[in-house]
Amino acid sequence: MAYLRPTDLDDALRALAARPLVVLAGGTDHYPARVGPWSKPPADEDIIDISALSPLRGIDETGQGWRIGALTTWTEVIEARLPKLFDGLKLAAREVGGAQIQNRGTVGGNLCNASPAADGIPPLLSLDAEVELRAAGRSRRVPLADYVLGNRRTARRADELLTAVHIARPRHEARGDFLKLGARRYLVISIVMVAGVIERGPDGRVASARIAVGACSAAARRLPLLEQALAGQSIEARLADRAAPAHFAPLAPIDDVRGDAAYRREAAVTLTRRLIGRLAS
Repeated sequence: MAYLRPTDLDDALRALAARPLVVLAGGTDHYPARVGPWSKPPADEDIIDISALSPLRGIDETGQGWRIGALTTWTEVIEARLPKLFDGLKLAAREVGGAQIQNRGTVGGNLCNASPAADGIPPLLSLDAEVELRAAGRSRRVPLADYVLGNRRTARRADELLTAVHIARPRHEARGDFLKLGARRYLVISIVMVAGVIERGPDGRVASARIAVGACSAAARRLPLLEQALAGQSIEARLADRAAPAHFAPLAPIDDVRGDAAYRREAAVTLTRRLIGRLAS
């Protein structure tokens, strides 16, 4: 087993180009998957630990919007001074395990692990986020909706690092929100979660709406039919009534120990209506 911990981003990218390596950031998903009777075999992978790459940390405001470094922790998201657009992401950050996990777990790691129940993905989808992928000699940006391909599957190539998440500045006043349903209040894997952003036009109507549901498909999904139904509507308490079961067709929930598919689908409708009501209030 080889263990690398570069302090220079270019060195890390050259190492990834040379041979297959398992990328390790906070380690909050990597290590639990390798202990216990149901775990993978004892770790014998060649690992590149990117936790010392300081350019991948922090949240910066740019002329176009915001850049969240891949190694930014959930605690840093919670504590950052950000506009109401990010309220949903901040609420989701508080649901990522306990304080110890929030201090160690990273935004980029949550996206690369790509669990169907990853708390960070729905709010970032509602922010219309793009991920920045870099390899030796090249870089590209991919919409988050195209990056997460399914359960633990992403579009990241073996020689690439996810280095940042980019959020564009909205055209209008915007607010985000997040709701999660679990078997208890904290420290729980989602049964259903929903995140949304509504942009308010100068006429008091919905200029733009982005709604995403997690833990109800192999990957979190936006609800384009619902977003279209909300666009142009007056922002008032009755806005939540626009959410109809037909809008949730993109979801494909499963039966598991946390809830069956029918319950998940019904709960997704209920949570989404609550979320829209909160955003409209």
